[in-house]
Amino acid sequence: MMITKTKIEGLLIINPKVFNDNRGYFFESWNQKLALQNGVVFNPVQHNESCSGYGVIRGLHYQLAPFGQAKLVRVISGKVLDVAVDLRKNSPTFGQHLAVELSADNKTQFLIPKGFAHGFAVLSEKAIFSYMCDEYYNPQSERGIKFDDPKLKIDWRIDPKDYVISDKDKKNPAFINAEMNF
Repeated sequence: MMITKTKIEGLLIINPKVFNDNRGYFFESWNQKLALQNGVVFNPVQHNESCSGYGVIRGLHYQLAPFGQAKLVRVISGKVLDVAVDLRKNSPTFGQHLAVELSADNKTQFLIPKGFAHGFAVLSEKAIFSYMCDEYYNPQSERGIKFDDPKLKIDWRIDPKDYVISDKDKKNPAFINAEMNF
């Protein structure tokens, strides 16, 4: 597996070594030993999966400390634009985001540490999205940020007329009003 640092400290792109043959493919989506050898500490305790259609935007979600979640995300089927927003108040990249295209074809994975809001937009007809978390879901600490906050300037690569947003996410506050404790 190849681990690449990004312009935002802590966000990592992980490209697994894929073995293709006439039967299909095989790859390790996570290898704790190799991760530790590369200085990556991530101990997943929960594995989630969602299925969404074109235009769905999920996020931007996070959990307050001490229940913050680091996530290793990837796409099993389809294609998404995955976005992480830095919520760490003392970070030089506070309020900045990084967007990465994840697809079943590229098999790219995105490791998002605690202290980030996370969301994704489905760019294909349908997408199956997988994410491992290092902390359990805690509904009392769950928070969100308005996905289309102009301060964040996220290009979701979808025409706004095609957005599919949950009622819950429509009520998320602007970045400036969001509760953060990282």
